[in-house]
Amino acid sequence: MRLLKKVNDGTNKLKAMKYYNLKDNQEIVDFKTATIKSQGNQKGLFFPESIPQFDKEFIQNLHLHSDEEIAFRCMKDFTGDEIPSDIVKKIAAETVSFDIPLKKINDRISVLELFHGPTLAFKDVGARFMSRCLSYFLKDQNKKVTVLVATSGDTGGAVAHGFYNVPGINVVILYPKNRVSAVQEKQLTALGGNIFALEVNGNFDDCQNLVKQAFSDESINSQLFLTSANSINIARWLPQQIYYLLALKQWKQQEDQDPVISVPSGNFGNICAGLLTYFRGLPAQHFIAACNKNDVIPDYLKTHQYHPKKAVATLSNAMDVGDPSNFTRVLELFGHQFDTLKNMISGYSIDDESTLQTIKKVHEKYGYTLDPHSAVAFASLEQYLNENPDRKGFILGTAHPVKFPDAVEKAIQVAIEVPEELGDIMKKEKKTVEINADFEELKRFLLK
Repeated sequence: MRLLKKVNDGTNKLKAMKYYNLKDNQEIVDFKTATIKSQGNQKGLFFPESIPQFDKEFIQNLHLHSDEEIAFRCMKDFTGDEIPSDIVKKIAAETVSFDIPLKKINDRISVLELFHGPTLAFKDVGARFMSRCLSYFLKDQNKKVTVLVATSGDTGGAVAHGFYNVPGINVVILYPKNRVSAVQEKQLTALGGNIFALEVNGNFDDCQNLVKQAFSDESINSQLFLTSANSINIARWLPQQIYYLLALKQWKQQEDQDPVISVPSGNFGNICAGLLTYFRGLPAQHFIAACNKNDVIPDYLKTHQYHPKKAVATLSNAMDVGDPSNFTRVLELFGHQFDTLKNMISGYSIDDESTLQTIKKVHEKYGYTLDPHSAVAFASLEQYLNENPDRKGFILGTAHPVKFPDAVEKAIQVAIEVPEELGDIMKKEKKTVEINADFEELKRFLLK
């Protein structure tokens, strides 16, 4: 653990931000290295050496800035001088080139719709930013690059779309067999070309462990230029801060109090990005880690005991994680001070029956259709607001309901209209290779 420094955001010449390994503090790298390497020695995650602070006037006047300018101001301190400012501006603009609206569901709960991107999920933001940074860093690289990623649902499609047909880069996606929705599966398996999908007989934690093993295997890394696009990669994790600022920009035009923010939480990259934004100066009253039956973190917040569990399958499958990688970053943000962390974060565990009831209730009462993940966030925020009646907040709408038609249509008894942009991909043939949760099988595929 390090004592994090807070650095004011100013107009001085940018310097390269350094990142240290949470498992080996002696390993310190720049943004480029952290992006390409993805994780450090001993499978450690990289973390910024300092927390750049937002200018107070900037936060107070977000409504005067375009979304593109907000995205650039959010990310420039993390890329530093390693990517020219004009390139960062271009990357930032392409990252937020779709609507991210904040909509009221009722007078106390709003939803930030993060599903208007190309794959209808919040992962589009991080995947677009990372793919463009990686393409810039590797433009003069002679060796073929392999992006290796595990997905519990939406990451795979977002990464596949972000890297599709990018010269010099192959993408290998591991996903748990029969544990992603039909739409999610098509988005990550049907593109072909430089995108390869591995259907793993296991759960997401198995997929994630295989990826981590690959990054630690000397024989693989001696033959392949390996990197990852999971939220363990800082270039995927850090840009998720952007939409918290875009939410605040809209929130302040509707409400006169700071929001409570409820985040569907699986691998904890999303809520960790929100907390980082808070530490940089984003006004927020409280954060909610909205979990399904995979309740490792809600249990931790009650007992101060961290006990990883085998992930169980739920309707909100992208959150089926029993040992969330990014929680170590959350702990680092709070200096491993449990009382401080608990004062800022509440954890809730919502089962499938409550998820379906929430989708049904919100549809009937407010005319709004939630996907299962957003329903978990809504139910969690509703519980919190019942206990704190003077507060208001918003949830992150992390995926379009069409990605989970079985659960949503079961709840609302109405067929969901398939968006036009999904028409072509749903007609394509699924292309996968099935493997067991066995590292030797993955190794053979990668080296082949």
